Amino acid sequence: MRLRAGQGVLRRKPIEHIEEPEGAASQQLTRVLGLWQLTAIGVGGIIGAGIFTLAGTVANGKAGPAVLLSFLIAGVASAAAAFSYAEFAGLIPKAGSAYTYGYAVLGELAGWFIGWDLLLEYTAIVAVVAIGISGYFNFLLGELGAELPAWMLGAPGTGDGHRVDLFAALLCLLIAYLLTLGIKNAARFETVVVVLKVLVVLLVIGVGFFHIKSGNYEPFFPFGVTGAFTGAATVFFAVFGYDAMSTAAEESKDAQRHMPKAIVYSLAISMVLYVLACLVLTGMQNYTDIDPESGFSSAFKSVGLSGLADVIAVGAIIGILTVMFTFMLGVTRVWFSMSRDGLLPKWFAKTSPKRHVPTRVTWIVGAASAVIAGFLPIAEAAELTNIGILLAFVVVCIAVIVLRYKRPELPRSFRTPGMPVVPAIGVCFSIWLITFLQWQTWVRFALWFAVGLVVYFAYSYRRSEMAKAERENADAGDADAGDADAGDAEGR
Repeated sequence: MRLRAGQGVLRRKPIEHIEEPEGAASQQLTRVLGLWQLTAIGVGGIIGAGIFTLAGTVANGKAGPAVLLSFLIAGVASAAAAFSYAEFAGLIPKAGSAYTYGYAVLGELAGWFIGWDLLLEYTAIVAVVAIGISGYFNFLLGELGAELPAWMLGAPGTGDGHRVDLFAALLCLLIAYLLTLGIKNAARFETVVVVLKVLVVLLVIGVGFFHIKSGNYEPFFPFGVTGAFTGAATVFFAVFGYDAMSTAAEESKDAQRHMPKAIVYSLAISMVLYVLACLVLTGMQNYTDIDPESGFSSAFKSVGLSGLADVIAVGAIIGILTVMFTFMLGVTRVWFSMSRDGLLPKWFAKTSPKRHVPTRVTWIVGAASAVIAGFLPIAEAAELTNIGILLAFVVVCIAVIVLRYKRPELPRSFRTPGMPVVPAIGVCFSIWLITFLQWQTWVRFALWFAVGLVVYFAYSYRRSEMAKAERENADAGDADAGDADAGDAEGR
């Protein structure tokens, strides 16, 4: 019996059986992560360039002291999506995050495109962050008087003699190696580094508090109230990361209870640190004097604390490193989940028999991000990010509304408050931010979308596990119908 196209693209993963193991033993992940390890992964993905770079950039050129409100506005909008993710994480504790949620509620084609987009977006984020860390690293080496060969200091076209950003490429491979050691060992590393990062941020806040001058807060809105909203559009990309963390749901000891808490905790902790850091930064130095690239370092130098400025630079490297870890974890789990579902070749869903992690996709992602980081300037690499994540937010927020009203009886360990207003805010804010993206970003997205469309209908549509189940049900139905006809014939 031939499948009609409409049936195929709208088929959904049954939520009732979501707790059942999927795939062969070689395609299983192990549940070893506790609540605070998950929270550390979330904080590691959220806090990074937001504090160490974006705060100064937005304060200097867009919002002034109102950068504090920029983070609060972005945080509220992000929370609207975070609550939606939290409800799904408790309801569908499976690897894949937005991909899996879209597949279960909106159908296979919607799930496919969210997963397909996140493969590119998360990989590009890893590369962009690696390039950023490389810049800090080269700066520190320069401060120490060390000189490296020009050919290894940047991508082609970024400077005289530059051939490859070797440090950024090697860093991508290092993170991939850490992830192949097993999720338990990798999470321990991430937790330790996140604790160090938070301690550095607390040191900055604690010391900087004693150098605040209230006059620096005036005028509070030098660019007008609209400046705070414009700044929110910029810093929004510093207040997510819980979405990548939620891809590890299948590796959580008690995902239904812990994942929603970890999402909410990680965003709450990060927002408190962001707000306090912004208060210190704009209070220590007038917004016109803040260095857009290294705001805190310049602020502490301005009050005679150059030694602490160097500590901040090291903290920035550590802080941004954890972002790489979280998003590489995210992309490998999305890829693994799509492959286990049959939308991509099953070969990619093979896990290590010893460490039970998808080592094949981890090394592929490590190599791909290393190539992007090594040979693309940061501006071009950054243009590959953002749109897919915002679309994922839109899909998740819509899906949580749809499922709440279609299946209200499903047991939910966390319920999105203010339904449907809160997720609707997440949808509207994400769409609003999409309008800020450059046309080049839309062109790249369209090309990636077109490639995904070809892959889906050429391969995934017929080979997915749901397609196989649909065919088996159809064959069984035909067989039952044949038996019934035969019985009727005998009766006659």
